[in-house]
Amino acid sequence: MHDIRLIRAEPDAFDAAMARRKLEPQADGIIFIDEQRRTALTALQQLQAEKKKLSDSFGKARRNGEDTSDLTRRLNELTEAIYNTEAQANSADGALKSILESLPNILDANVPDGADEAANVVAKTFGEPTVLAFPAKQHFELGEAGGLMEFERAAKVAGSRFVLLRGQIARLNRALGQFMIDLHTAEHGYQEVEVPVLVNAATVYGTGQLPKFEEDLFKTTDGRYLIPTAEVPLTNYVRDEIVPGAQLPIRFAALSQCFRSEAGSAGRDTRGMLRQHQFPKVELVSITAPEDSEAEHERMTRCAERVLELLELPYRRMLLCAGDTGFGSTKTFDLEVWLPGQQAYREISSCSNMRDFQARRMNARYRGADGKPAGFMHTLNGSGVAVGRAMIAVMENHQQPDGSIRIPQALRPYLGNLDFLPLV
Repeated sequence: MHDIRLIRAEPDAFDAAMARRKLEPQADGIIFIDEQRRTALTALQQLQAEKKKLSDSFGKARRNGEDTSDLTRRLNELTEAIYNTEAQANSADGALKSILESLPNILDANVPDGADEAANVVAKTFGEPTVLAFPAKQHFELGEAGGLMEFERAAKVAGSRFVLLRGQIARLNRALGQFMIDLHTAEHGYQEVEVPVLVNAATVYGTGQLPKFEEDLFKTTDGRYLIPTAEVPLTNYVRDEIVPGAQLPIRFAALSQCFRSEAGSAGRDTRGMLRQHQFPKVELVSITAPEDSEAEHERMTRCAERVLELLELPYRRMLLCAGDTGFGSTKTFDLEVWLPGQQAYREISSCSNMRDFQARRMNARYRGADGKPAGFMHTLNGSGVAVGRAMIAVMENHQQPDGSIRIPQALRPYLGNLDFLPLV
C-alpha cells in the first residue's frame, strides 16, 4: 500500500517509479479521486457541525414551547445530505483504496531496469558448477530408480504436481528441514514459530496476496486460505499493533507446509518436484525499524546462503531487475543453486525487503523512545530455504555412480552420521 501524502507531494516521482514497473502514469487519477474524497469529507464535517448546532437550537426551542417546524424541516434536509455525502466519501475512499492496493511497491534505486529474468544481475557466486565423472541424473531419475519417489501414485491420490516420498528420501527430506530450522534458531538468532496453515482473508490481504493474486491461492469453503508461505502468518503477527521500538528487530523462522495453485505454470517443470502444489519450506521473517531494513536484508540473505554453503552446494546470488521483482518487494535477492541434472541454476531462495508496503496494509506501527507512535515498521521475508529444492540439489550434486547420495558433513548428525545415503 502506498502513502497518498507522498503521491500528492511528488506525483512525477511516483509516476516515474511506476514506469519502472512498466505501468502507465497513475498519480493524476489517484489525486483526482483523493480530492473528491477530501472534498466530500470536508462537506460532511460541515454538515455534521451544522446539524449539531441546529439540534441544540431545536432542543432549546422545544423547551421554550416555540414552533419547531422550520427547524425540523432543515434537520431532515441535513440528515439526508449527510447520508448522501457520507456515501460519496465512502465511495471515493473505496475507489482510492482499490487503486492503491493494486499498485506494486516502489523499487529501490539499486534495482536494475529490465523486463524479465534475462536482465537480472549476478551479485555473487559460491563454488563452481559441479562436474561429475559420469552422466548426471536428475533428481526424479535417482528417486524413481529406487522406487522411493513416486509421482504416479501421488497423482492417483491427489492429482498432478504432488509426490509421495518413501524410505531414505523421506528421511533426507525431513532431515533437511530439521537442519535448517536448527541452524537459523541456534546460530542466526531467529525464534522458531509453529504457524497455522489456514488463515483468514485479512491475513492474506496484509501481505499482499489479496486481492491481486487470489488465483494463486487455495481457498476453503469457509473463506479461509491455505498459506502459500509461512511469511503470511509470521508477518501478520504484528498486524494492527504498535510495537515498542526497543523490541525491534523481531526475527521469526518457521518450517511449514506451503500450498500454491501454480496458476499460469501449465507446461512448466512438469517432471519432478521443482513445482509442486504442496511443499515444505523454512521461512525467515524480520520486522524492523525503517533505518535498519537495508542491513537486515543483507543479513537475512546471508543466513539463507549459509544453508547452501553448509550443504556444499554451488550457488549464485541474483539481484532481480525491475521486471522480475515481486509485487510487494522493493528489492529482492534470489539464490539460485546449481543442478547438474539440468545443467542449470534454479531458484531455491528469494529474500525481499518490503519496507513499509505490507505494514501499511496491516496497520503495523512501532513506538519511538519517547513513547509516541513513530511510523510504520519495515517487513522482510526470505526462504531459508525451500526444503524440497534443497533435497533436489543435494541429490543431484552429491550423487554417486551407484545411485547413492554423499551426505554433506553438516547434515550427517541428522541422518545417523551416515557418509552415504543409499536410495535402494
